[in-house]
Amino acid sequence: MMRLADKSWPDLTGRRPLVVLPLGSCEQHGPHLPLDTDQAVAQAVAGRAAALLSDDTGLLLAPGQPYDASGEHEGFPGTVSIGHSALHLLIVELGRSMLRWADRLLVVNGHGGNLPSVPTAIATLRREGAAWWPCLPLGSDLHAGYAETSMMLRLRSAAVHAERALAGPCEPMEQLLDRLIAESVRGVSESGVLGDPAGASAQHGEQLLAGMAVQLAEDIEAWRVSKNGRLGSRSPRARTGAAWRRT
Repeated sequence: MMRLADKSWPDLTGRRPLVVLPLGSCEQHGPHLPLDTDQAVAQAVAGRAAALLSDDTGLLLAPGQPYDASGEHEGFPGTVSIGHSALHLLIVELGRSMLRWADRLLVVNGHGGNLPSVPTAIATLRREGAAWWPCLPLGSDLHAGYAETSMMLRLRSAAVHAERALAGPCEPMEQLLDRLIAESVRGVSESGVLGDPAGASAQHGEQLLAGMAVQLAEDIEAWRVSKNGRLGSRSPRARTGAAWRRT
């Protein structure tokens, strides 16, 4: 696996790599998970997928972008959000700069709140060779629950404060959506958790991460891009409200 941060410019002369950019967030993930949970997951999945691919893929893993659109979490300290307008512009400008010397750009999005800015920004870059891919672990709850707690136990257990873990509202998104839009996350869950972290385990976290990495590697090899720039044939889990698909 090649990392952009490790290279100097002569290393890239004459190459036209596929650049993979992990996109996450810096936002509250309940009282028990670190603020960079989404970034950590996106970075891990992208890195694992890169390690599964052959050198012929020409993949270059870029440093991740942790500051994105997290306005729904701004009722909690530690959350840093640049908003959707800035995020859209950021992706477009990063993409245009990278695609001056790279062949393709793939944004691996780890934060559902970044939608719809990611697809719309990628649409601007489609002719230049850009696509996006969502980190959506199968069977995941909404936010800071069983799935994300399990993945962080696998990735960085020292940063998980299991003794602080609390269950939040566990209703389906369709039942919470109106309140989330009107009251933001803090109005719906005092702890910031949407789901239940009880029973989370590093073993389950490994299964979720490995499954996403394998899927991402397969999708990169196939390189089938939908009309909205989404890489891969597996459809994202349908939820009402683009900005709340996975917070």
